[in-house]
Amino acid sequence: MTGNSSLTPEQQAPGSLVGNLGGPIFLKDLQLDGVSATTARPGDTIQMITRLCLTSDDPFFHKVADGLAAHVEYRANESGVSVKLAKSDIVLLVVHPDHSGMLWLDTAAVDHQVRLKRSVNAGDAIFENDIADITAMRFPFVEIKEEDRVLCLFRVGWKFGLLFDFNPDKNLLIQQMEVDLGTLYRRLKYCRLYDMIENEALMDGIVVSGWFPFVELSVSEIQGIADFLAAKFDLSDIESSILSSFDDERVEKMFSRWMTRSHLCGREAILRSAVNNFKAGDSVAVLKIVLTEIEGILRDAYIRENEKSAKIDTLLEFAKNSAMKLSGQKSTLFFPEQFQHYLAKYVYANFDPVAQTENNASRHSVGHGASAPTSYTRVRALQALLTIDQLAFYI
Repeated sequence: MTGNSSLTPEQQAPGSLVGNLGGPIFLKDLQLDGVSATTARPGDTIQMITRLCLTSDDPFFHKVADGLAAHVEYRANESGVSVKLAKSDIVLLVVHPDHSGMLWLDTAAVDHQVRLKRSVNAGDAIFENDIADITAMRFPFVEIKEEDRVLCLFRVGWKFGLLFDFNPDKNLLIQQMEVDLGTLYRRLKYCRLYDMIENEALMDGIVVSGWFPFVELSVSEIQGIADFLAAKFDLSDIESSILSSFDDERVEKMFSRWMTRSHLCGREAILRSAVNNFKAGDSVAVLKIVLTEIEGILRDAYIRENEKSAKIDTLLEFAKNSAMKLSGQKSTLFFPEQFQHYLAKYVYANFDPVAQTENNASRHSVGHGASAPTSYTRVRALQALLTIDQLAFYI
């Protein structure tokens, strides 16, 4: 959240030193009711868009943004203020039913609702690697009412997000708008991560190698794996770097997180053994323990919710749906649909007990004693721990 300690009472919450950086520009006669979905001639019937979310990756963005900016800038000039919306990082326009409005150009305080990887206290610094997901974007000190219309245009890096809701029913869904703004912000901030996920061939290569954009991994670690695969480099160098970052402290932080989850803390003794063996370098013990516990963790959570057990395919679907329910959407940084695919195609991959392969360390092959000794690598052991950790955010 951006803030300023020299604020008027109207710009600041009681008892808070955080608020808007300044006041809005007041405008009149804002005739914003919709955007035409098609090209049309006078007298033609058109489809009018009254609510839209899109990023500057969409070619339609530029037409819409140019048209809306031109109207707002014209009304601002009529009010005696010269503005250029393209020069601002965050543009917020709130239009009232009488067509008057408040235009905020980089002055409205912004906060982001996030899910964290660790516990924090009030006043603790939050770093990018602490963020597991971004779920909403809000303007806490700007009054927005249900009968208002809203336009928001913002920049993240070299890209823009645009949301407008011209609210023809006079029933602005403010909470949904904040979630949609969060989704736009998340997709822009983590655009390379989403590009990777949406590249089917690249994602298949990542899954085959046993990796996934696990929550615990940093964006740079995930992107490093993707870049190595895209360049057809051997993964050993990037994997060694990632392994070295998982020192005892980082592994213990993961374990502490698990112990705050009801579906994991009951297995403390088992999971503690896995963590201790990982720190001791015993990958065989880690894989034998963790890969046979995953299904039990899923089953326990499923039984608590459904009062009955289920087979593995149903449990994997349950994990995906649980993550989507927690985040409220499927495009979350938890990537629940893709994780279900990872579990099915890698963790629970089928095996041929006759034709052993050195890379086969799936749950089935390990559980049935069909994995070659060379499959029990430290990399595979870390991937198994990260799979457990992912479930800590899911159920």
